[in-house]
Amino acid sequence: MDLYTQTSYKLSKIITRDYSTSFSLGIHMLGRKHHASIYAIYGFVRLADEIVDTFHDHDKQSLLNRFIEETDRALTEKLSTNPVLHAFQDVVHRYGIDRSYIDAFLHSMKMDLSPIVYTKKEYEEYIYGSAEVVGLMCLRVFCEGDSAIFNPLVAPARKLGAAFQKVNFLRDLRSDYIERGRVYFPGVDFEKFDDTAKAVIENDIEQDFLDAKEGIQQLPEGARIGVAVAYQYYLTLFKKIKLLPAQHIQLDRTRIPDYQKIYLLTRTWLQYRLRLN
Repeated sequence: MDLYTQTSYKLSKIITRDYSTSFSLGIHMLGRKHHASIYAIYGFVRLADEIVDTFHDHDKQSLLNRFIEETDRALTEKLSTNPVLHAFQDVVHRYGIDRSYIDAFLHSMKMDLSPIVYTKKEYEEYIYGSAEVVGLMCLRVFCEGDSAIFNPLVAPARKLGAAFQKVNFLRDLRSDYIERGRVYFPGVDFEKFDDTAKAVIENDIEQDFLDAKEGIQQLPEGARIGVAVAYQYYLTLFKKIKLLPAQHIQLDRTRIPDYQKIYLLTRTWLQYRLRLN
């Protein structure tokens, strides 16, 4: 069983590295003791996201229902023949991750099954389930299940997750609309998206970044640098998007090349190491 569990964690690590350069680099800058657990959380989230975002030639509803059933069984039995779910359930039980976070995440995945123009309530509900609770799962790992450390950091962790997700929404505005029929920002018409609408969204994101920043300094040492690096990466991407006109967002996806990601992440890591020393 130990070998199977270790192998399950390794598979989640492979999934993370293959799917996300920036997230993999961010995990690498966390304390080593957190690596496997955060890979496991990412593997779980990525698998669900792939079902709703890319399996277009299959019955997504059926696949997601099956995934949800398998997740429930894995959490109940503390075992799964799906290695990603097996590693994830191990993290959930080890750190006392609240089941409501998992349910909220899976609910947001269900919301992605149908094209939708989001109301403000649906938008907030989706962000909570798709991003904020993922941040809270990671926070439980960083705090090693200690609620006394965890509870004061819940609010800034949610703001950080929200900021990251909203930047993703703005970056992916075109592909979400063209490929998936989604417009996440409430009151936004993609065909009439202009600089005024973009500025309103950016002001909201900017406030989330400000509200999240203080919480990073209060994180346990093994997590602080890695989260700060992720924060800096997303803030840089956000600033790059802010400089672009709304028309550009409608036509193309804003990217940071891999070499710039590596430079940015390494520079931020060094800055924090020097500050701590």
